[in-house]
Amino acid sequence: MKELVVTKAAITSYLQFLKIQEKSKGTLEKYQRELLDLEKYLKGKKVTKEDLLVWKEDLEKRYSPAGVNGRLVAANGFFSYSGRYDLRLKLLKIQKEIFISEEKELTRAEYGRLVRTAEKKGKERLSLLIQTICSTGIRVSELEFITVAAVKRGRAEVNCKGKRRVIFLPARLQKKLKAYAVKKGITEGVIFASKSGRPLHRGNIWAEMKKLCKDAEVSPEKVFPHNLRHLFARIFYSLDKDIAKLADMLGHSHIETTRIYIMESGRIHRQKLERMRLVL
Repeated sequence: MKELVVTKAAITSYLQFLKIQEKSKGTLEKYQRELLDLEKYLKGKKVTKEDLLVWKEDLEKRYSPAGVNGRLVAANGFFSYSGRYDLRLKLLKIQKEIFISEEKELTRAEYGRLVRTAEKKGKERLSLLIQTICSTGIRVSELEFITVAAVKRGRAEVNCKGKRRVIFLPARLQKKLKAYAVKKGITEGVIFASKSGRPLHRGNIWAEMKKLCKDAEVSPEKVFPHNLRHLFARIFYSLDKDIAKLADMLGHSHIETTRIYIMESGRIHRQKLERMRLVL
């Protein structure tokens, strides 16, 4: 059996393979980040199952079970690609959660404070970006489809993970984005772009959002782009109660994924129990 060393060149080759398999940009970035961490951990040593088990234990000390499993999936895929199936590691067993943690649930009020804080700090682009994600439910990686043409039409045609879907822009958001484009002299292409014209990187968006936490009085644990998508899902479902339609809007292939997005907190569940008044 051939020996294996995790190198930057090998990682690049694997990522190229995944790109050909039409994996999303977000997935490629995530796998690259996590595999480079593994490469740094191993320090050029030949990979052994013993070292990987120690690495897995170290991950369990630093990350949530879901975070650990995400890194193991990336590593297992790399090992399979390299022909070393014997190095694959078992994922952690995670008990299915019934409620979302209140410490991680972004509320509508907190969302409002983030938007207003961004505006007070003169960060108009960030404020509009937050509102765009939360009012449409799109992924950060899909912001590149919010173009001047899409804003004029009032809808964006998104192509992500091999699936195409139409995202409608609420009238108020459409009006705000039109005004912003005129103000900034953006006549074509992506609305949320860097100075070079390229779509904003998720890492930069994440960092900018984190800077709002203190003044907005929102826990940093709640402030990341994907949580805006979850808030959209919960609010939409509370109004429509159609989980199949919501799954289509979010671009999910499986409704079970959508169910995770609309989980309520234990606090909300307790309030419902109290309103039932079944204890005489």
